[in-house]
Amino acid sequence: MAQRALVKFSGEALAGTSGFGIDTTVLKFIASELLELQSNKIEVGIVIGGGNFIRGVSAAADGLIKRASGDYMGMLATVINAVALQEALEARGLSARVLSAIKMEQVCEPYIVRRAIRHLEKGRLVIFAAGTGNPFFTTDTAATLRAVEIGASILIKATKVDGVYDRDPNRFIDAKRLKTLSYDQALNDSIKVMDDTAIALAKDNRLPIAVCNMMEKGNLLKVASGDMSCCSIVR
Repeated sequence: MAQRALVKFSGEALAGTSGFGIDTTVLKFIASELLELQSNKIEVGIVIGGGNFIRGVSAAADGLIKRASGDYMGMLATVINAVALQEALEARGLSARVLSAIKMEQVCEPYIVRRAIRHLEKGRLVIFAAGTGNPFFTTDTAATLRAVEIGASILIKATKVDGVYDRDPNRFIDAKRLKTLSYDQALNDSIKVMDDTAIALAKDNRLPIAVCNMMEKGNLLKVASGDMSCCSIVR
């Protein structure tokens, strides 16, 4: 069983079926799944994307907004999601802290790795917001970086699918789920696990990445407990 895990949620997942904003039903479900992890004595760090509000690459697509500005806008969107999740966790009686890579003391704490680890040791869930604090880096890379920094034994990428496939399962009915794949396989352009920077960082630090369906009840706990039957694992 993982003693400390980093869970990465996409911002789009929080939007539910609406495709934009925050679906509180999804938020409550995520909070209940994270409660299961903490109830089993697993220290939990969390990274959430901001795609349910804006994505830097998309915002800069037509050239009106510079890529760096678009990425900063995306970082601010992750803070909105992080604060929302903090509220949902606290409503379940959990203690949670939001640590942001961009200072905004009126809203959350600044990210300091020793502070994050101390919160985890005290049994608090730590939500890492604002990515790495730098443009041109995705929240996948931020999740991998934070997992390495806090000494997590596994990075769980919680998505809407049950793992990694050899081809797009939405387009190919014969697509096969890969139970285990190497970091080099994950870097293959046809297999989209995370961006290349995130995979390379995980490879350098021997950090396993599990990809599972976040909407299947109990999946996060299964993976964190070492049951990989519900996911694809990159190592």
